[in-house]
Order: sequence, then structure tokens, then C-alpha cells
Amino acid sequence: MDTVNPGDFVVRRASAAEADGLIAIDTVAAEGDDARQASIRKWCAQGLAAVAEGASGPLGYCVVEYTFFEQGFVTMLMVAPSARGRGVGHRLLDAAAASCTAPKLFTSTNVSNQPMQRLLQRAGWIPAGLRHGRDEDDPELFYLCRPQIRTMRP
Repeated sequence: MDTVNPGDFVVRRASAAEADGLIAIDTVAAEGDDARQASIRKWCAQGLAAVAEGASGPLGYCVVEYTFFEQGFVTMLMVAPSARGRGVGHRLLDAAAASCTAPKLFTSTNVSNQPMQRLLQRAGWIPAGLRHGRDEDDPELFYLCRPQIRTMRP
């Protein structure tokens, strides 16, 4: 999978051997969150993680699972702080949409996560619901990848 700017970075499936590199760019995992580190290792081993990689190494990663009512769900989207604002997150969402094998693809983010909400809107995702109770005083917003967006992408 090539990017919008060929040569800048590529998006491809991450291997199990790349888990440490993804842990290093994940702001939660890098701070020592054992559960996040274990999840990253599992996602890489199961072939569920896609990595955006530039000349300097991993720039971000994305995970699509099929445990949300048997539909696709972007479980995790993480872009290294140094790579934010360069189109990495948008390209990872495009790759998730292109690779999704279910009829629908969803994701969610907290109400407090304004940067992710802006990214989803720019990428053409539409609001699909709101859930209270997961995080104290920070509801979860759900988004759906527009079907026409999925069919237009490579």
C-alpha cells in the first residue's frame, strides 16, 4: 500500500517482530502500560496491525478487529507525536477501510479527543452514536466509515 506522497512513508501489515517498534511510538505503551504493550504484541502476532513506516522507522499504527457485532472496528489508531499532522493517521484510516472485509467499519473516540474527531471528519467518517459509562465523565463517540468512501479507496 503506497501513500499519498510516495516515498514519504508506506502503510503495510506489521509483523510480530515489529511490536517493540510500535510500543516505542505508542505514548501509552512507552510509559510502561503493560496491558497496552501486551495488546500491541498480540495484534502484531495475529496480523491485525498495519504500520505506517518512513525512513526513520514506524510513524504510526492501526488495528482492525471484527469483534464489534461482527463488523470491522478500528480498535486502535496511534500516530507518533513527532509524525502528527503529516497525514499518517488519515492514510492509516484509508488502509483500514481498504482492508476491511466486513460490510461496515466503525471506530470510537472519547468526547475529549478533539484531534481524533477532526481526523475522522476530514477522512469522511460519520457520527454513529454515543455511549456513556466507559470512561468516567468522558463519553465515547462512535463513527462509521461511509460506504462510498470505502469503495472509492484503493
